[in-house]
This record gives sequence, structure tokens and C-alpha cells, in this order.
Amino acid sequence: MNIITDRHLISALRSYVIKVPGAWWLYHLFWRIRIAIESRLIFKATLPTLKFSEDKEPSLEYPSSQLCTASQMMTPLYRFWCHKLDSPARFSRKQWEFVYILQALYQSDMLNEGKQGLGFGCGREPLAGMFASFGARVTATDVNPEKAKLSGWVDTMQHASNLDDLYSASKHIISKNAFFERVNFKEVDMNDISQSFYDQYDFVWSACALEHLGSLEHGLDFIKNSARCLKPGGIAVHTTEFNLSSNEKTLESKDCSIYRAKDINKLIADLVVMGYEVAPLNLNTGDKSVDRYVDLPPYRFSPHLKLELDKYVVTSVGLIIRRKANLDVV
Repeated sequence: MNIITDRHLISALRSYVIKVPGAWWLYHLFWRIRIAIESRLIFKATLPTLKFSEDKEPSLEYPSSQLCTASQMMTPLYRFWCHKLDSPARFSRKQWEFVYILQALYQSDMLNEGKQGLGFGCGREPLAGMFASFGARVTATDVNPEKAKLSGWVDTMQHASNLDDLYSASKHIISKNAFFERVNFKEVDMNDISQSFYDQYDFVWSACALEHLGSLEHGLDFIKNSARCLKPGGIAVHTTEFNLSSNEKTLESKDCSIYRAKDINKLIADLVVMGYEVAPLNLNTGDKSVDRYVDLPPYRFSPHLKLELDKYVVTSVGLIIRRKANLDVV
């Protein structure tokens, strides 16, 4: 089963297993055992990757702008957030993205009553419901259904067109009444964010969505424009694809683009000029054995930290951007 193309089957299987007495507990137990085994296996580097940094390996406890690494997933804090998500901890970069965004916003004191959040390209991810469960008010957005259908997001269950779609991904986290009270949905093109959103939100997020906007430049422009939606002192957290194979050649296409270290560094420099602070970038790629494993199509559930996409090895990178308090941005 391919975790990218078979999402509808995975969702149906999850719904079925949850209803069987004891089956969900056994599913969690299976993953505890499997991850314990995978963390002890010796993996060989099957494809070459670059070494970008001599920095100490990034942590979740004090998140920075950083890469997805195995050591972050082998901590009680990671398991804590996975428990909140009701998703068994595993070596999965998509799961890491959710946990990273949650921890970055929690650490920044954003997950509280009275906070206003704005999510882009939310699809059927559980984050809107999770934020609402902490008392935050959330505006979740996605592209209109026609564009989503053309891009294949509808067929792979990665698109939301209403609140019911969003709630289906987080009904195990929050009651329907609380969800519908605290979350609203709007159709938004990430390449054309209305200025009516500017200066309105305490936090902004997106999870591996901006690389699908048509080009490298489109994704970078989105990050800058989404940051304009922050109130002074607000936080934006984004995750996207990171190229581990090259700092020169990369994939850039209408459907997917992979960001190089030099793209990220230029973005950070541009954001600083605009008046934002960006958490220091840590490009340590991880030193655990499982960090050397590169997942090949058809992709598996775990390990899935690094994977081959086109001819490049990629992983996820997270960025934390803060609008300075009482400072107008360019």
C-alpha cells in the first residue's frame, strides 16, 4: 500500500479498525514494537546525500528552523503529541511535520483561548481541530474544488471543500460542537492571498503545501505573503520539501518543487529585510542509523524520513517566522 496514492484506502481501514473493540489498542502496540525494532536496525546509505551543517542535531523541545530527523521522533515529547493526535509514533516525515508545527506554536504560547490562527492548504489534516481543542479560533483554507480536482488532490483525499471534510480528520480529537464553534473554512488560492487577511492572525501555518504552487518562486512568495497575515508578535510555521542531493540542481515543476539550502537561505535574508525574525536554520540531517534510509516508491509508512523524489533525495524542513512586535513590515 502506497501512503501517497492510497490515502482513501488507509482512511477507510482506519475507520474500520477504530470500531473493532481492542483493535485500535493492538494497532498502537504494533507500532510501539515496530519502531523499537526499526530504531535498532542497521541501515546502509543507499543513495548519497550532502552534509550541510556541523550544528548540533535539532531538537523538538526548543524547535528552530530545522530538518526532520529520527532523534526527534525518539523522544517522550514526540510521543506526547502523537498521543494527542491519536496517531502511533513512527518514523514518518509527514507525522513529524504535524508534530513540529504543534510544538513550535505551543512553545510560542499560541495554542490558547483567544488566539486566532490561519491555515493554508489544510486538506484533511488534523491540525485545525487540534488547535481548536486548545481553545484557539481557526480559519482553515484550501483551494477551490475545481483546481484541486485538476491537481489530483481530491482523488487522493488531500483536499477539503467544507468544514465537514476538515472535521472528518479531527473528530477523534475534538467534539463536533466545539469544532464548528471555533473553526471556519474559506476557499483561498495560496498564490493570491487577499489583503483582507493581512495583520489579522496570531499564528499562520501550512504543512507541505507550498511546494505545489507551480514553481520555487511561487512557494517563496507565498511564505512572504502569508507572513503579512500575522499580527505584530505573531508566528508563522511552514514545512516543505528539502533537497538533500544538491544545492544547485533540483526539481521545479507545476506539480512539485524541491527547495535547496540556497533557496531557504535567500528566503530568510528576504524576510529579515521585510522586518521579520526567522528562527536559526539548523540543517543537520541526523546521525541515527534510520536517518540513512531512503524510501523508494511505492512509499511505506515507516521508515519514511527521507525519500527519493524524481532523482533527488528529499526530506522535510520546517521554518519558524516571527513578526516583530510593534514593527511595521515592508
